[in-house]
This record gives sequence, C-alpha cells and structure tokens, in this order.
Amino acid sequence: MPSTVVHLAVGGIVAAALLGDDFDRRSVAVVLAATAVPDLDTFAGLYLQGTHRALLHTLLLPLAAGALLAYDTRVRETSWLRDHWGGRGVHVSWVAVAALLFGGVLPDLMTNGVNAFYPLYDRFLTVDGELLLSNQRGVVQTFVDLSPPEKAPSTTQNTHYWTGVDPSRGDEPEDVERIFPVVRSGFQTLVVLLGAFTLGARFRDR
Repeated sequence: MPSTVVHLAVGGIVAAALLGDDFDRRSVAVVLAATAVPDLDTFAGLYLQGTHRALLHTLLLPLAAGALLAYDTRVRETSWLRDHWGGRGVHVSWVAVAALLFGGVLPDLMTNGVNAFYPLYDRFLTVDGELLLSNQRGVVQTFVDLSPPEKAPSTTQNTHYWTGVDPSRGDEPEDVERIFPVVRSGFQTLVVLLGAFTLGARFRDR
C-alpha cells in the first residue's frame, strides 16, 4: 500500500502543476495537508474497527469538499472564501480538493482498495488490472471482472488494513512489530523522487 510519503509526493506534483502564480510555501502546505487527510483514519481505526481506508478514504469526501466549494464560490451571492482569501484562496482550495482526490484517495484505490462510497455503501473496492492490445485476442482488460465472487465481499466488518499504528484488528501483544512504510517498490520510489524534484524545481524557479 502507498505510504503517506507517496501520497504527499503525488500531492506535491498536483501542487506544482496546478498552483501556477499562487505557488509558494503556504499554498503548497495547504495542498499537502489536504493530501494527507485520508490517512488520518488510521487513528480512527483504533476505536472504530474497519474504518481505516473507509472513513476518510471514501470518494464522497472530495466530492463533498468540491460541492461545498462550488456552492460557496459559484452559487452564493457572497463567497465566504473569496471575501477572506480572495481569488488566490479559491484557486488554492480547488487545487487542494484535486490533491485530496488524486493524491489522497486514488493511490490507495488503485493499489489494494478503499471503501469508496462509505458510509452510503459498505464495500471495499480496488481498481487494479491491465489493458492490453493483442494481435490475436484484440482488446484485453482485467479491470472489470464479471465472474461470480469467490468469497464474501470485503466490508468494514471483516476487513482490516494493517498500519504501524494499528497492526492488527483488536489488541496486539506488547512486542508486536510496528512497520511504518516509506516506499514499497521501485515505482513508488520513482513517484517520491519525481514529487521532490518537481517541487524543488518550482521553488527554484521562484
């Protein structure tokens, strides 16, 4: 599973790509903070079993944030955000919502799953597979599997994603090993390096 470091690297790339003239330390900090929000449900899982990768990893979170932002800035006669922070605040907020989605939630959805529509629909889903063009088989994809499920669906009742904070469901022994991943593959290492390089290059340009 992607570590928080990997999530922040993706969020940094989003910030570097979308902040434009509003790129500075404060704006980047806001975007990276939004990126890290979903991983806070690691701590919720200590008290509400099964809610890690569910409570804040739901796609409903960026959807709700985007809807609230759109209402404030495009529907209301007077925007609270624009009155307090101007056009810059509106721009940075939209970039933060994008980073929340693309850096905070989607990397986990694409790796080993999130409870994508929790709490409306309690089911862990994973978008994983491959798309091939074969000269013999034509278009081959494994993202959508229409075969009958071989086991019960994963829900908050029967699923636990381990973390260094909460290695297993329930109480752990005192000598339990707590692992806090940084990178878990060469590709994740590339993402982290790309994020650091991209942010560094933007700060250097300024």
